[in-house]
Amino acid sequence: MSAQPAWHEDDAFWLAVEPFLFARRRIAEAPAEVERIMGLAGLRPGMSVLDLGCGIGRHALEFARQGLRVTGVDRTAAYLEKAARRAEAEGRSVELVEADMRVFRRPGAFDAVVNLFSSFGYFESPDEDRRVARNLLDSLGPGGALVMEMMGKEVLARTFQERSWMEEDGVILLEERRLDRAWSRIENRWILLIGDRRIERRLSLRLYSAAELMALLSEAGFGTAEAFGDLTGRPYDHAAQRLVVVARK
Repeated sequence: MSAQPAWHEDDAFWLAVEPFLFARRRIAEAPAEVERIMGLAGLRPGMSVLDLGCGIGRHALEFARQGLRVTGVDRTAAYLEKAARRAEAEGRSVELVEADMRVFRRPGAFDAVVNLFSSFGYFESPDEDRRVARNLLDSLGPGGALVMEMMGKEVLARTFQERSWMEEDGVILLEERRLDRAWSRIENRWILLIGDRRIERRLSLRLYSAAELMALLSEAGFGTAEAFGDLTGRPYDHAAQRLVVVARK
């Protein structure tokens, strides 16, 4: 019998959670988020950016609208197909690549790399996260910037709830959370209610504090790294909403 794929390698998982991950509200937030990312990374029209874990292209397309040369990478073919259709409908030129972030690497090709919406820490082994970090560094040109955005361990400690629910575009998400391995991982059980359908999935993420993530990037070879509390550049302090790290090669 073949081994069960890891949750992040299961196409059925990504197809099931798509209505929640890419709800209209989240797509509508992309222009403001991209404007802030460009400020943090020092991006200007004509520069090149890699959106690693691009999904259906909600940020990649907005980068293209801002005049950047964009490459979007994701492991889910169905997401990339939607991104391609959206780009074609707008007449936008966006390179889309189906690849695993543990493998994708394009030496010196980009002025900036972005990894957003907790699209890091999927893998069981910390060595795999280190491999991704080295790929990110190698893919940047000299002085290039990496912008990572996720739920930081410090923020989670302040806001943690064992159970919660929310609704997006008529999709109801019920979520159960459990902290594991001395706060190194969070185990999630998601139940999505879409019309008369009930879909249950489980996912697991490695948790990082600001210091841990910056140490990982330093170990990978990044020259500098700074933590912020959201994409506006607020301090990473007791009021932080997310963990945003900007690192430079």
